[in-house]
Amino acid sequence: MDCESAIRQKIQPLKDELSLIPDLWPLFERCFMNSIETTIRQTPGDTFVITGDIPAMWLRDSTAQVLHYVRFADDPAVADMLEGVIARQAECVLRDPYANAFNREPSGYKPYDDTPRASDWVWERKYEIDSLCYPMWLAEKYLAKTGREAILTERFHEALSLAVHVLRVEQNHAESPYRFSRRNCPPSDTLSRGGMGEPVAFTGMTWSGFRPSDDACRYGYLVPSNLFAARALQSAKRLAERLGDAALSNEAEALSAEIKAGVEAHGKAIHPVFGEIYAYETDGLGNANLMDDANVPSLLALPYLEACDAGSSIYKNTRRFVLSKENPYYYEGALAAGVGSPHTPQGYVWPIALCVQAMTSNDAREIAGILKTLMNTHAGTGFMHESFHPDDPARFTRKWFAWANSMLGELVYRLYEDGRLADVLRLAGA
Repeated sequence: MDCESAIRQKIQPLKDELSLIPDLWPLFERCFMNSIETTIRQTPGDTFVITGDIPAMWLRDSTAQVLHYVRFADDPAVADMLEGVIARQAECVLRDPYANAFNREPSGYKPYDDTPRASDWVWERKYEIDSLCYPMWLAEKYLAKTGREAILTERFHEALSLAVHVLRVEQNHAESPYRFSRRNCPPSDTLSRGGMGEPVAFTGMTWSGFRPSDDACRYGYLVPSNLFAARALQSAKRLAERLGDAALSNEAEALSAEIKAGVEAHGKAIHPVFGEIYAYETDGLGNANLMDDANVPSLLALPYLEACDAGSSIYKNTRRFVLSKENPYYYEGALAAGVGSPHTPQGYVWPIALCVQAMTSNDAREIAGILKTLMNTHAGTGFMHESFHPDDPARFTRKWFAWANSMLGELVYRLYEDGRLADVLRLAGA
């Protein structure tokens, strides 16, 4: 059985349960299957994953687009597809560990006027911490599910070592070789000071040029991405152990601890309404940016990323801040309320953030309300979008954005696995 057929067969047990709410099963099925049906370009030993309407592979997006399939990796066809993703991600890191998006094959086409010019394998060279972290996370989850060590190749080992090395180098960004400048673009698409970015002090955290939205960081220490890095380095530690590389395992563990300590010392703020919360960005020089962005890693998503305990007081405080008008990118309208992004039009809510809000909640009524919102705001397309206007969902960005579809699929399937789906559907249908 081919991969697509195997996955479709695996989700059939949900059909009767979801049919209790009209149109939910078709929406779930379309979204859950969207990545495998439309974005996967598979050849033996290699899987290239486009984002949807952009024909390039982002290390972050490609992980998020297939993560909901890992649960089915006991099927050989699904396992082969995922091993191909992991192998391709390793090759991408080795080609350029500072790049966020890659071409399937070398191409002289460059959509942007960037300095330095990236290699022909690279679509875009915006350095984002999570680009190195998501592949570690995916590989560990795949190995835990299958036990198949075929992914632990020499090339994978080299890529893992390089990723950990770059995260270490960027603790001292002033000594980094990375620079990025773009001409003829909005300010959010380039870095200041000749491509170096705004000044930062040493904190133990690791620097990022850009957010997961691909927008430039205001301050160089992106707190949610640092917390995810600390978590992903635990994946690196365990992967290095399986590879028999004790030195790399120890380095990953030490760096994880240093990043966590840096966040503890420099990544928090006292909010006058919500108390102690995580800042979104800081520079170690006394400046902090209090906000959250819909793109993941986000502050809201920390428990989803296994980077924070959802029951911790600081996460609870941060969550209340993020889901309030104190967050400049929290928007409300007649049909939806949720987190948006400066990357999209002002006032637009992101389905990814709504899915994250539901997956980090233990409140069945909150989850049911979000599920109803998602069902009522896809503008009749049967798919999630990048963002939409909460008063008029027909005004949306990106008709084909596979990451958002995967998140809806992951949300519903998690509820099914956790035994919470029936209660949520009952409340959603009430």
